[in-house]
Amino acid sequence: MTWIDTISYEDAEGALRKLYDRIKGPDNNVDNIMLAHALRPHTMQGHMTMYKYVLHHPHNTLPKDYLEAVGVYVSSLNNCEYCVKHHFAGMSRLLKDKARADSVLQALENRRPEDAFEGAQLAGLDYSGKLTLTPDQVSEADIETMRRAGLEDGQILEVNQVTAYFCYANRTVLGLGIDTAGDIVGLSPGDSADPENWSHA
Repeated sequence: MTWIDTISYEDAEGALRKLYDRIKGPDNNVDNIMLAHALRPHTMQGHMTMYKYVLHHPHNTLPKDYLEAVGVYVSSLNNCEYCVKHHFAGMSRLLKDKARADSVLQALENRRPEDAFEGAQLAGLDYSGKLTLTPDQVSEADIETMRRAGLEDGQILEVNQVTAYFCYANRTVLGLGIDTAGDIVGLSPGDSADPENWSHA
């Protein structure tokens, strides 16, 4: 599950139990990435707030399946199998097209997003890859490239924030040895209409 101690849902009390109740899925399941925060619940609250607001907020204008694809790409570039599995499952559920989902995954894992995307979405993924692997080489020209491709500045910010979030999540997972054992892969706080609803389904 993880290399550090955690506290199960059944053993949780007080503020930790309240947080678990906000984020749990079916049968009181709490994803291992959240369980890893158990010894410092305030970090779980920060993590979930950032995750929900960056990826599942009603004021985002880019399609959620595309933002999930950005997360899969970043996670693949960072060799974070845990996040690839979870967010590929989420992306697939949103696409409702297995062939399309599989082609997207293959393109992203091959580091060839151009095989599955074009236009503004491809420009966003190219930026996301550069920001993940060589952040010190990102320049204003990369922003202008996305604008020319059709992304508005607010949408560029969405791509930036999803990329930054997944780099954080990937390093949480890889740095603590978190795996998917016991997880229900692909659950997410899908109620985008309510930013405060963190429950996973």
